[in-house]
Amino acid sequence: MAAAAAFMLSCGGNKTEDKASTEKAEAASNKANAAANNNAPIRVAFVEVDSLMTQYQFCKDYSDVLAQEYANIQKELASKQRSLEEHAASVQRKYESAGYTTREELERAQAGVAREQQSLAELSDRLGADFANRQADYNKEMRDSIQAFLADYNKDKKFDYILSKGGDNMLYANPAFDITEDVINGLNKRYKAKPEIAEKLTTDEKK
Repeated sequence: MAAAAAFMLSCGGNKTEDKASTEKAEAASNKANAAANNNAPIRVAFVEVDSLMTQYQFCKDYSDVLAQEYANIQKELASKQRSLEEHAASVQRKYESAGYTTREELERAQAGVAREQQSLAELSDRLGADFANRQADYNKEMRDSIQAFLADYNKDKKFDYILSKGGDNMLYANPAFDITEDVINGLNKRYKAKPEIAEKLTTDEKK
């Protein structure tokens, strides 16, 4: 058994050494290829993010939908808040006019107001979390759509880098390498609103 174990360890060691040698050879080969291409010009382009956000129809549609959803959330919470305030004021008025005949009756009324406050706080948290999740989904879908388009777009253009330019995140960019218009036109040509988004947009226009 000891001999067998020694043999297996020996085989394992050889495999590890072979793997290390292979990886080292591949790394050396990659380094050599990179060195050989050092003299090749690097092709770089950039896209104006601000223009993309305001002219890409996907962004415009989802911005409108999210704005309407946010307005609906605020409207619902405001309505609940008014109801709570009216309830609390009613309890206070009844208390001041000696409308509660026992201490227990007053405490039950106050507990009802407290429960309503807690319910409103939980609703606000839930609606806020749901809205944040929808925003995150929207951002991911937008990013995926742009990256998918650029992957196709770059098959012919063959840029080494396509950068995003927004605000002052670049100190200088040669306008000759600005592909924003190309990208926006291409994205809009590919874009088709989902049925549920189109329906929401149509509903909002009728309101």
